[in-house]
Amino acid sequence: MMYMNLRHRFVKELSADIDLNNISRQVKNACFSFVTPKIPSQPKLIHVSNEVANLLGITEEEIKSEEFLAVFSGQKVLKDTQPYAMCYAGHQFGNWAGQLGDGRAINLFEVENNSNYYTLQLKGAGKTPYSRNADGLAVLRSSIREHLCSEAMHYLGIPTTRSLSLIDSGDEVLRDVMYNGNPEYEKGAIVCRVAPTFIRFGSFEIFSARKDIENLKLLADFTIKHYFPEIVSDGKLKYIEFFKSVADKTRIMILHWQRVGFVHGVMNTDNMSILGITIDYGPYGWLEDYNSNWTPNTTDNQFKRYAFGNQPKIALWNLFQFANALYPLIDDAKSLEKILNSFEKKYDEDYFNMMREKLGLKILIKDDIKLIGELEKVMQLSETDMTIFFRELSLLKKTSTPGCGISIVNNAFYNPKEINKNILKEWQKWFAHYIKIINYEKDSDEERKTKMNKINPKYVLRNYMAQIAIDAANNNDYTVVNELYEVLKKPYNEQSNHEKWYAKRPDWAKEKIGCSMLSCSS
Repeated sequence: MMYMNLRHRFVKELSADIDLNNISRQVKNACFSFVTPKIPSQPKLIHVSNEVANLLGITEEEIKSEEFLAVFSGQKVLKDTQPYAMCYAGHQFGNWAGQLGDGRAINLFEVENNSNYYTLQLKGAGKTPYSRNADGLAVLRSSIREHLCSEAMHYLGIPTTRSLSLIDSGDEVLRDVMYNGNPEYEKGAIVCRVAPTFIRFGSFEIFSARKDIENLKLLADFTIKHYFPEIVSDGKLKYIEFFKSVADKTRIMILHWQRVGFVHGVMNTDNMSILGITIDYGPYGWLEDYNSNWTPNTTDNQFKRYAFGNQPKIALWNLFQFANALYPLIDDAKSLEKILNSFEKKYDEDYFNMMREKLGLKILIKDDIKLIGELEKVMQLSETDMTIFFRELSLLKKTSTPGCGISIVNNAFYNPKEINKNILKEWQKWFAHYIKIINYEKDSDEERKTKMNKINPKYVLRNYMAQIAIDAANNNDYTVVNELYEVLKKPYNEQSNHEKWYAKRPDWAKEKIGCSMLSCSS
């Protein structure tokens, strides 16, 4: 018998949908709808994050139990719990989309452990009133990507949802991967997501848009009470401080994304957490070659709204929509505008300091901003692997020559033969500038290397790595999933026995679906 300290704050304190029919429809005057997960035919446990289980107070013995498999596959609903799907709206690709909600996610319950609260949510557990014309299910392909990425992001030090378990449902799911009229059956799967809460910007947008101020206030008060206890003000000041805190947390999250080259791919307002944690892993990717205009999402290929270089601006745009949603509770545009107007300045300051850390710089000099700008330009003259470049750069010595510097990072170049003539001159110029600056530093070469390797990861979940795991899993081989999970738990360590994963994108992955081309199909 599995024991967890269950809590039900969300369903007890917020408005429930009075219509219990689980059919696609508009849900009014409610934060959520009660639903029952679809029972999978032959669930099979693929992988569990023992650390997440420990956070929840679940023992190793309980993980091996039939009840664990039944509960986290949706096969069994625990006594005295009421699974539910959340109601929210959002702006998708800059356009108001109206009601969206948990179309393929079902929240099971909350767990309290060691004075911390966690919400457990199944992705791919069946239809909800928010599924529209979809089936509410998820495929193994996208589930592996979400399970591994959630944990990889955590170990990189990036605010994120966690993933407790990955389960094969035993059912087949029909999906058109590239939305090109060629649907195929794929293995179904269920991921158990874990977060303090899954409340998002869109949770407030829907009530504001519908002028349901009663539920807007109820949700805001609930959120502040349970997730922002440091806010003790009353009246409109309480909501202003709430907005500022969300803006700060969002800025920090985006800064981390840019630090490691992570591209979310679908930064719609319904995918933005009020806690500033990364949620909803869909067509994400890590930069292979440093390209500020890159997005992994084929849906966004034409306009590149959510490209790597646009993520800070999109975060601000989304915060504007969140501010609009909260405005009825505040009625003070100037206070909100002040916070929004300071976002870009604060982000630029934080980004500058973060890039200096990536370059191993302690002593602040005027030339630093020029050095960073020059690097961002020269890295895009020829395909340069961002992860490998910064990791190898730590090997540079104060006595190195510009030519030696280029040799040190040579492995980061996808086409080394291109590093000649004008491109070579630009790299030599940059390295001469960088070597000059690191010679102002008091740290030794070894001290600088140690510091740089704590902020510049060696291992990230490149899309081709996830695809190798997916291809193996489709043949019932989960060893790659297990191996990648272990590697990604220590992304800043050398791990010489896993050196094969410290490699540029192979040629076969450049145009392969799932590696360079991804969609929201899951």
